[in-house]
Amino acid sequence: MSYSPPRLTLPEGFSGLLLHACCAPCSSAVLECLIDNGVRPVVFYFNPNIFPLDEYMTRRAESMRQVAASGLRYIDGDYDHERWLSAVSGFENEPERGRRCLECFGLRLFRAAEVARENNLSHFTTTLASSRWKDIRQIDAAGNDAARRVEGVNYWAVNWRKGGLSERRNQLLKEGGFYNQQYCGCEFSRQKAIERSRKSDPDANFRPCDDAK
Repeated sequence: MSYSPPRLTLPEGFSGLLLHACCAPCSSAVLECLIDNGVRPVVFYFNPNIFPLDEYMTRRAESMRQVAASGLRYIDGDYDHERWLSAVSGFENEPERGRRCLECFGLRLFRAAEVARENNLSHFTTTLASSRWKDIRQIDAAGNDAARRVEGVNYWAVNWRKGGLSERRNQLLKEGGFYNQQYCGCEFSRQKAIERSRKSDPDANFRPCDDAK
């Protein structure tokens, strides 16, 4: 069966989009959908939460590979993990979807809003909203807060899981052969993933490159 991306209704006053990309798998169906709807976003990779550095480099390389194939403009954000650690200080032991995640989204989407303004783009959105592991209410709260703090830009809240996009994501992941990580990105989520892996198979070695999230 052929696949047709869902139709998007562009927000009022739309004159360009910055897409904050968290990783290639989560970006795949979103990029396809946007392009099919006549939107060619500027892709911004800003994920200082990712740890360790080699994991960050792997994810960034895959994101760059994906965007290059789409012929879109790509902006590489700084990797300032110490700044990220400072932002989430005190929330290290929070569970996934807890306060640490909200602070993490806030830092990343605030910078996305700034970059959108610097590039004269009216709106920004994020592929974080495509992951079923994330709380979309937290993502939207962080995006709207960033838009309030950065004058002249707007947050485009889209649930990138609907309209068959989640299923399409998995299909494109396989077709593109993209690296698919096992954990959100930070050392705290990584440790939880290691613990889950050991509980399910005490003799197994945790391999971030396994084709599962």
